[in-house]
Amino acid sequence: MKKLLLLTAILMAGGTIQAQVRNHVAIPDLDDYLTLKCDFHMHSVFSDGLVWPTVRVDEAIREGLDVIAITEHIEVLRHKDDITASHNRAFDIAAKYAKGTDILVLKGSEITKGMPPGHFNAIFLDDCDALETQDPMDAFAATVEQGGFIFWNHPGWDSQQPDTTLWMPEHTEIYDRGFMQGIEVVNFHSYYPEAHQWAIDRNLTMFGNSDIHHPMQTDFDFARGEHRPMTLVFATEKTPAAIREALDERRTAVWFEDKLIGQEEILREIFEKSVDTINVRKTATRIYITLKNNSDLPFHLVKREQGNPLAYFRQYTIQPHRQHVITIKKTQESTSGRLKYEVTNLLVAPGKGLYCETDI
Repeated sequence: MKKLLLLTAILMAGGTIQAQVRNHVAIPDLDDYLTLKCDFHMHSVFSDGLVWPTVRVDEAIREGLDVIAITEHIEVLRHKDDITASHNRAFDIAAKYAKGTDILVLKGSEITKGMPPGHFNAIFLDDCDALETQDPMDAFAATVEQGGFIFWNHPGWDSQQPDTTLWMPEHTEIYDRGFMQGIEVVNFHSYYPEAHQWAIDRNLTMFGNSDIHHPMQTDFDFARGEHRPMTLVFATEKTPAAIREALDERRTAVWFEDKLIGQEEILREIFEKSVDTINVRKTATRIYITLKNNSDLPFHLVKREQGNPLAYFRQYTIQPHRQHVITIKKTQESTSGRLKYEVTNLLVAPGKGLYCETDI
């Protein structure tokens, strides 16, 4: 009875006992790296969000994430009449609550300025309060002094760039001074092809984040299979140092809706590790390939050649967690050939999917 009363008291006091089902996100690890599911941009009541920081940890557990950063606005404190605290407070609460869970919480803030230059996230901070400056360059410098990592948030946000998405002279100065190391190619429900191309051209680390303010289920319909955008980080281990090394080396990809966005070699390895060839059976006129997709990702294939001795799909989708039999017709006397296709939802550049060739 005493044990029961003690447990009840702990729960009533808001203890960190969490009985939640953790969703498993089935995206394979790479040969040399773990695939960490991350969201580096979200808010709580300590800036302009609508939830307590512990809720962000609970959401991350349920959705199968590994790493989060609650990046409160430095300049936007919507609840300041009710909450007055250090800019470090949201992290302190979330990090304490996350102890004993699978969630790693990083300390960060959002430097929130008008356009130009716009909004930037700073992560791997020691002291968020040091970023409270009038001049954004001073905030960037304070971040670098702490060894922080800076990326440009929602560069195509229509509230700041209503007509077109532009890289401005101010962004060149920030970039040239080493104050911009990454960029969001996806924010919330938006993909920015311009930012995707800038990441390629300027060797910026690609991010895709939720920028969530409401409870997560308010903006994403999990019953219909929706998920928040995530930054996939390919790290040697799940530690802040290893994650930072991966970001510095640009080993990320963005999972957005049914798309993966990233570098060609990373997307190719994910595709090859997701889909197993179970069997290849050949007859006089047909070839039957049995495949199994072990991941949560669909793969949309489009044929990219004409005149092949093998006649095969114009379009085909390999559905998640399904076994498929692809039928190929021989149009000439041949026992083998090569399939040439593009995986259109694995974006290696804006409008360009992953090109593949498969010998049969």
